[in-house]
Amino acid sequence: MDEQALLGLNPNADSDFRQRALAYFEQLKISPDAWQVCAEALAQRTYSDDHIKFFCFQVLEHQVKYKYSELTTVQQQLIRETLISWLQAQMLNPQPEKTFIRNKAAQVFALLFVTEYLTKWPKFFFDILSVVDLNPRGVDLYLRILMAIDSELVDRDVVHTSEEARRNTLIKDTMREQCIPNLVESWYQILQNYQYTNSEVTCQCLEVVGAYVSWIDLSLIANDRFINMLLGHMSIEVLREEACDCLFEIVNKGMDPVDKMKLVESLCRVLQSAGFFSIDQLTVLSDQQKANVEAIMLAVMKKLTYDEEYNFENEGEDEAMFVEYRKQLKLLLDRLAQVSPELLLASVRRVFSSTLQNWQTTRFMEVEVAIRLLYMLAEALPVSHGAHFSGDVSKASALQDMMRTLVTSGVSSYQHTSVTLEFFETVVRYEKFFTVEPQHIPCVLMAFLDHRGLRHSSAKVRSRTAYLFSRFVKSLNKQMNPFIEDILNRIQDLLELSPPENGYQSLLSSDDQLFIYETAGVLIVNSEYPAERKQALMRNLLTPLMEKFKILLEKLMLAQDEERQASLADCLNHAVGFASRTSKAFSNKQTVKQCGCSEVYLDCLQTFLPALSCPLQKDILRSGVRTFLHRMIICLEEEVLPFIPSASEHMLKDCEAKDLQEFIPLINQITAKFKIQVSPFLQQMFMPLLHAIFEVLLRPAEENDQSAALEKQMLRRSYFAFLQTVTGSGMSEVIANQGAENVERVLVTVIQGAVEYPDPIAQKTCFIILSKLVELWGGKDGPVGFADFVYKHIVPACFLAPLKQTFDLADAQTVLALSECAVTLKTIHLKRGPECVQYLQQEYLPSLQVAPEIIQEFCQALQQPDAKVFKNYLKVFFQRAKP
Repeated sequence: MDEQALLGLNPNADSDFRQRALAYFEQLKISPDAWQVCAEALAQRTYSDDHIKFFCFQVLEHQVKYKYSELTTVQQQLIRETLISWLQAQMLNPQPEKTFIRNKAAQVFALLFVTEYLTKWPKFFFDILSVVDLNPRGVDLYLRILMAIDSELVDRDVVHTSEEARRNTLIKDTMREQCIPNLVESWYQILQNYQYTNSEVTCQCLEVVGAYVSWIDLSLIANDRFINMLLGHMSIEVLREEACDCLFEIVNKGMDPVDKMKLVESLCRVLQSAGFFSIDQLTVLSDQQKANVEAIMLAVMKKLTYDEEYNFENEGEDEAMFVEYRKQLKLLLDRLAQVSPELLLASVRRVFSSTLQNWQTTRFMEVEVAIRLLYMLAEALPVSHGAHFSGDVSKASALQDMMRTLVTSGVSSYQHTSVTLEFFETVVRYEKFFTVEPQHIPCVLMAFLDHRGLRHSSAKVRSRTAYLFSRFVKSLNKQMNPFIEDILNRIQDLLELSPPENGYQSLLSSDDQLFIYETAGVLIVNSEYPAERKQALMRNLLTPLMEKFKILLEKLMLAQDEERQASLADCLNHAVGFASRTSKAFSNKQTVKQCGCSEVYLDCLQTFLPALSCPLQKDILRSGVRTFLHRMIICLEEEVLPFIPSASEHMLKDCEAKDLQEFIPLINQITAKFKIQVSPFLQQMFMPLLHAIFEVLLRPAEENDQSAALEKQMLRRSYFAFLQTVTGSGMSEVIANQGAENVERVLVTVIQGAVEYPDPIAQKTCFIILSKLVELWGGKDGPVGFADFVYKHIVPACFLAPLKQTFDLADAQTVLALSECAVTLKTIHLKRGPECVQYLQQEYLPSLQVAPEIIQEFCQALQQPDAKVFKNYLKVFFQRAKP
């Protein structure tokens, strides 16, 4: 391009230069191949000057608008590829292009669309959406392109020839048939994603909806999900005007008068139910208004009732729709409660009391909805920390009366699953009632424990009750003391571990049993018994698990059939999981030691650890034991340490990437918790662990195997997280004592992690490790050769990483990595002083061809005492440095 002529594009250029630029533009318009130079400049981002970019788009626009048919198929393809490349580049640019450039680009896209959509580019929108996804910068361009297309197709201010009008009609018909539903879905996703976080994009999208609604199927927009969202936007000040405009366009759409009337009526209903009209704006209600509100409340209560056709045993689409409908009715009831909480309370109380008085002769759906309404009052009349039975006396009294009726009426015996479940849900929601009237606890416990709850004929009821029972006991643990041994005796059969071969079908699934074990643990730990009694009860709970575990492990070692091996391993895993779950009952106030239970859990450890050396079903067995170890590190403190070396040795044998990923957090937990206590163990297992990691990372994988690539990426992150834990826990000697060759190998992997892999999460961790090592070893008394390593490897890494094309400074994770990079450079300067500045000024930065004045500027920023100043500067430095 004529660089001199391009100078005239600047608005501040003198008239001679401007004339030259205009002449050059006319020359390029005539030239058969000048557009290709402009296309290349845009695709390769040759120019940073906004006016030159705009100029290039103008040349392309002229080519597409007036001379497109003269181009070969290859040249037309080049224009398509140029525009898509430019769009992709916008996702990576640190700063968005100026608005006038984005608008011009959108116009060129629109011109190409109307020219090519029907013939050569039917997947236009698919290609655009696959590039922009939900990236806010991409969404902005996508919406601008849509507005430009709308202008080309339907703008009545633009005069179209009859040929263009026919073409536009055909395009709209084709779009309605092929892509409009997908476009509408994309608008909904954009609105949903950005309505609270990006008002500019949201307003743009509303503008698009308002523009397109005039010529697309109205039912795609005039429906509950869109209208409710629009109504929500009306309560957000920055969106209100655009939302009103959009709603106006919907109502203003040309259509049959009867259809228009239906639309307006449905909008009014939505507006009214959303509270835009009348009832919730009333401050003092007249008697008539009270009667109206009460009538609405009763209507909502009636609508909440299940109908005869609802299939509780096999819930399908119709049932799911009714559940969703109930949620909407619940929201409406909440809004009515805001109008008059007293009215709602009185209405519910009346319905509840009359129903519960005659529950034996009342249909299940009426009994269920009566209890459901009591349940719903908790959210309709909110209080802090569930304190429904204190404060406002009249409200507390009404709720207390209803709860008393619920638990004394005998309704828990009603022979329908929906009533039974609602009973237990409500009892647990209002657990504070039982601190006010604890005399009702025994009868509710019996309901949980007998055929009404955990022994109900329905598996669904048993499963949900197991969870609710756990919650009930935990929330009322102070009131449970008189009932502990009785409960433990009654749940004994529910704690049975069901081996696969005995054919016995347990009442509860293994997941449900977890809640029962946790409940048993809570009862024992929070009891007022002395430590000896707690220990005895915990041993009674866990000994059957240990005994079964030993027998099952022996059977697994002998099992030949793979299916039998898998079912035995599952059962073993459940045993470990149950024991692990009991430990959740311990807390800072009630530790394992204080409860005298250390010995029991140490016995469990000794019982479970041999499973790690079992060659069969390794994945599932290791996973269970590893989880148990995590819990024991928390519960047993240093008593667990003697078991760690042999457990680690077994877990490092025959490792896959996933095994290592899951093992490293265990080592991190031990390192962070015990620090210097585990230093000898860490020094011993450090290199075996690293060899296992490196061996997996170096295994060849197929080029397109994304699963293997992701596993390796996650393993790399875990490896660097391990090094960060070691260095951050003040245990750098663990690395230092591995011998010079191994230390160098480790340090090189950290440098590689910081520079070579485009993974900002791992890069951030690597820079944290490097800055910590510089802080520990970078002084005058550091290890021999480390200062050389700093200048040969760490300083270059701080520049090479951010200069990579994959280091996207518009990405939040990458910015965090750059921040740690800045900390690393600051730490080097802190430890090495003027020597560091001299190296940068005289050797390293000149080797990168950095201008002397920029070098000076960089070194001054580095020497600023405020680290934040340098962090901000570093971002600007690399933004300028990258093409």
